[in-house]
Amino acid sequence: MEPTQPQPQPLENKSLTVPIAIIIAGVLIAGALYVTKRDGVVKPLDTAAPESAEIDLAPVTADDHILGDPNAPIVIVEYSDTECPFCKTFHGTMDKIMNEYGKDGRVAWVYRHFPLDQIHPKADKEAEATECAAELGGNDAFWKYLNRIFEITPSNNQLDLAKLPEMAVEIGLDKTKFETCLASGKYAAKVESMFQSGVVAGVRGTPHSIIVTNKDGSKYPLEGAQSYQVIKTVIEAGLADASKKN
Repeated sequence: MEPTQPQPQPLENKSLTVPIAIIIAGVLIAGALYVTKRDGVVKPLDTAAPESAEIDLAPVTADDHILGDPNAPIVIVEYSDTECPFCKTFHGTMDKIMNEYGKDGRVAWVYRHFPLDQIHPKADKEAEATECAAELGGNDAFWKYLNRIFEITPSNNQLDLAKLPEMAVEIGLDKTKFETCLASGKYAAKVESMFQSGVVAGVRGTPHSIIVTNKDGSKYPLEGAQSYQVIKTVIEAGLADASKKN
């Protein structure tokens, strides 16, 4: 599923304010890692100072998987692969972030699939499994199922796919209906569509997050499995900036 490179459409010129951009530049950790889609090689994260980012990010809609209030001041749109070890680490970080900032509506988390199938061929089917969980149990089941995958997968394409129906049962879903859904492949196109939206948005590997400030629509990319403190610092800067504009 090596993507062709679609031509990005023109985007209204919006960028993060200078203070937030400076903070993002300051908190990026030299030597942070990510996995590229193109060749599956672990490479150092580019930590050059940020410039105003024009990102053709597909709008967040009801079809997305959203944890928290979609109208929150800060929305983090993450492109992720369930078999990526860095994504597994970052998923735990985002759980902590949402426990602190999601419950009171300050931050929302949007999860989008970006399976690196050249190195993680099981990731596509796992992504489809999360969609079947969503079909059978709604948004809550999606997040429970996704959490369970990241809990048990050893990463790097080592999850036994026979466990997918077992996990569905663990979160309270009907095993037969889940297996029927998964065998149908009905959500393969949706997973591919999310992947292609990531390509258009400039995603080069996973995890790749795009920080969106709802106040003015500013966007900024944040690559790699950044630490809790990094994400917290960026969020605090964004919230402070949004407060000034109220």
